[in-house]
Amino acid sequence: MAIGNTAESIGSKDADPATESGVERLIRTVGPDMERVNALIYAMAGSNVDLIPEIANHLVSSGGKRLRPMLTLASAHLFDATGDAHVKLAAAVEFMHTATLLHDDVVDDSAVRRGKPAARVIWGNQASVLVGDFLLGQAFKTMVEAGSLECLRILSTASAVIAEGEVLQLSGAKSLAKGEDHYMAVIEAKTAALFSAATEVGPVITGNSGAAQDAMRRYGLYLGLAFQLIDDVLDYGGNRDLLGKETGDDFREGKATLPVIYAYQRSDDADKAFWKRCIEDGEIRDEDLDAAIEKVRTTGAIDDTIAVARGFGKKATDALSDVPPSPLRDTLGDVVEFAIARAF
Repeated sequence: MAIGNTAESIGSKDADPATESGVERLIRTVGPDMERVNALIYAMAGSNVDLIPEIANHLVSSGGKRLRPMLTLASAHLFDATGDAHVKLAAAVEFMHTATLLHDDVVDDSAVRRGKPAARVIWGNQASVLVGDFLLGQAFKTMVEAGSLECLRILSTASAVIAEGEVLQLSGAKSLAKGEDHYMAVIEAKTAALFSAATEVGPVITGNSGAAQDAMRRYGLYLGLAFQLIDDVLDYGGNRDLLGKETGDDFREGKATLPVIYAYQRSDDADKAFWKRCIEDGEIRDEDLDAAIEKVRTTGAIDDTIAVARGFGKKATDALSDVPPSPLRDTLGDVVEFAIARAF
């Protein structure tokens, strides 16, 4: 099974060290371990049931950022990881993420994932859900092989929280009245929980709990929140390669993301009717995406969403102050800046 090149997902591994971004530097730093992770992913996706590796390969090799497993590796290397336990945890984190994408696309009726037809479009909803379940099973098997009950607890808790986030999102699906607090609770569960777990297990697997574990948990949590909010911004006019899906997909799927919530709250009656028709009623016309982009920008919803993301980014960077200084710690700080700078 072909595995996508991690460096090609975000930047070139041959980047000039003097000008490379934080993520390019992260790729260079964890590159050798990511090769091991990719080989393990290949093995984990194998099955005598041909449809399983076929569907898994469709998503795994489609050019995702692989940011979460890279963060697991970097977090472990901050505390001098050796052996292969951190590699197993990184592969498990990527499989958890991949399974979530398969399930999300079914729940959201998504047609495209990472610029390709979603697995559910090709193989159907049932196969997508079941292969997602298989990947989760393989992830937990690999966690056990890593040999840390605490890491197993952290990642299994994250898996349950992610599922709770999906149900919470469904409970307020297409509702503009739920507001900012509800939406932030959804993305903390659906997105930030896995970022947080991915970084928290790094110090744990190297025998560093306490302050180090808490610092990396907070770093991942706030980075995940910032990352998702910038994704929300990118849906209204961002670069498809950065977003990993078509611009406007969230709008077409009727997702009341933070830019939409802000724009709706600041609208007059006519614009409120526009948002209700598009988001709550799902009645979207050809020209509506352009109109929505204009409305989220002129109301200041984009700028204010970026400001909220910056606030979380600062909290992520501040969390690193509880970790001993090192070039890798600096790189993780630069990753926060990369996550937010995608909006520009």
